Formats: sequence, C-alpha cells, structure tokens
Amino acid sequence: MDLRQLAALTAIADHGSFSAAARALFTVQSNVSGHLAHLEKELGVTLVDRHGGGLTEEGFQVVERARRIQRELEEITAEMSSRDTDVAGTTRIGVIGTTGRWVMPTLLPKLAADFPRLRTVISEGPSSGLVGRLLEGHLDAAIVHLPVDDPELSIEPLFAEDLMLLVHTGHPLADRTEMSLVELADYPLLLAPTGVALRRVVDRAAAQVGVTLTPLAEIDGVRLLASLAFEGFGPAIVPATSVPRWLKGSFHIVRVPELPRRVVAWAQRRRPGPSAPTRAARQVTRAVLDHIGTTQPGVHMGIESPGRA
Repeated sequence: MDLRQLAALTAIADHGSFSAAARALFTVQSNVSGHLAHLEKELGVTLVDRHGGGLTEEGFQVVERARRIQRELEEITAEMSSRDTDVAGTTRIGVIGTTGRWVMPTLLPKLAADFPRLRTVISEGPSSGLVGRLLEGHLDAAIVHLPVDDPELSIEPLFAEDLMLLVHTGHPLADRTEMSLVELADYPLLLAPTGVALRRVVDRAAAQVGVTLTPLAEIDGVRLLASLAFEGFGPAIVPATSVPRWLKGSFHIVRVPELPRRVVAWAQRRRPGPSAPTRAARQVTRAVLDHIGTTQPGVHMGIESPGRA
C-alpha cells in the first residue's frame, strides 16, 4: 500500500468517477485505475463499484482512514516547516456567512501580515454543513454558532451576538428602538425556514411569551434574509453581525430584548490536534475579535458570551 493508491481512492470518492479523479490528480485515467486495482488486490476487497461508480461499504471505511493518513502527513509537513512565528503551510477554515462578512476584511490582512508564509483557505456555509466537513477532514477548523454537540470536536466560544429586528427606514417600525415579541407578532416578518436553527430559537422565544410569529416569507440563508430587509422587502430577525458597524444604508435596528443571544465558537477536531497553521489562525482570530468585537453593536465579548445580560 502506498500514498498514490490512497490518493487515487480519495479522489474517486471526492470527484465521482475515474476520469474526474484523474483530472484532479493531473494524471491519466489508467494510472488511477491501476492504483485502485493494486490497493483492492492488497486488501482483498472491492472498494469501488465499477457499474455504479460509487464506493462500496468497504470503500467508505478505507476512505475515512485514508483521509486521516493524508491529514497527518499534511500536518507533519506544516509542523516541520514552521519555527516559532515563522509558520508555514495551509489551514482550511470554515465560517458562517454573517460572521465571515464581518470579520474577514480585518482577519485576512492581519493573518497575511503576521504569518506571510501561511496560506489560508476560507469556506463559507451553514453551521451544520461546516461541522460535517470538519468531522470528515475537509476543514481544519470552523467558526460556527452553537449548539454543537460532538465528542470529537473541541469547542471554544468566541463571542455572543444579539438577535435583532432589521427594518428599512421606510417601514412603519423604523421609528421604534425596542419592541416586545408580543408587539412583533402583529407584523409579517422575514424569517428563517421552519426547522433551521435560527428559526427554532426565534419560535421558542415567541412560544415562551405565548405568541406565534407570522412569516411574510421564509428565507434559507441569513445574508439573503438581511439583504431583503435592507432592500425594504420586509422586516427580518437577524444576528447582530449581519449588520457590520461599517455598513451604511437606509436601514434601522430595533432591539427585541426577549430574543436570546447566539453564541459563535471556534470548533476543531480533538484528534489529531491542530497544526501550527491552524493554531496561528486561531490566535489571530481571537486577537482580531478582541479588537473589533468591542465596537460592533450587538456583539458581546468575554464572560458575557454564554448568556444574555
């Protein structure tokens, strides 16, 4: 068994066919087929269904272990090429969209300045998808909102943010600074879809005061939710980082004290431990958040993060 055989198998798993795997590996299809055939012969099992093109049950098991081996090799290379502050290598960070839009314009230049040999790959997505990619080894760390409950992950809260009502300045609620959920129940709202984490939090808070909120539309994606509110389509309940401090426009924020805070955290696998590039990215992320978090309305740093004051 050698690394080329494992690379061929994981490429087939990632790209769905022998030809696509060959293109991804910058080789010819016959090489991919040959590496896979040797691996199957050595293990005594069929790893890829030649008719359907998908992995067999044994194939899924071997791919999972192969990814672990590949990650370990990447981390060995990164660790050995890093000395003190001279960190070199790649780290793959996932981030939820609202937090990414707020923090990345400051974080990426800071990373480049502090660690010029560090290559950072950023992926945006919902928390559930990022956690899955983290567990599968496609990401080294992820900035997600809680709760995240998986024993394989180490979770470090970064900050908490208010949920608030975002309205266009032309909306009747634009003259309000604060509203209760009971009052809000009289207005159609832009809401996340039923079953999405943000919607569950909002519906739970409304149920506690005995009301049900009425959706004007259900929008899957917080950034799109905020964009529609900015354009005046309707008022939306969004997290505070949806409206970065530097953003200008015809919008207004209304506080809704009964809505809970959302906690955003840094997640990474417990084993293998984080590489030097990932540790560097975490270090700079904390420093940047400590700097910009104190000036962002609706964001709460430090010991306030787990709950609502």
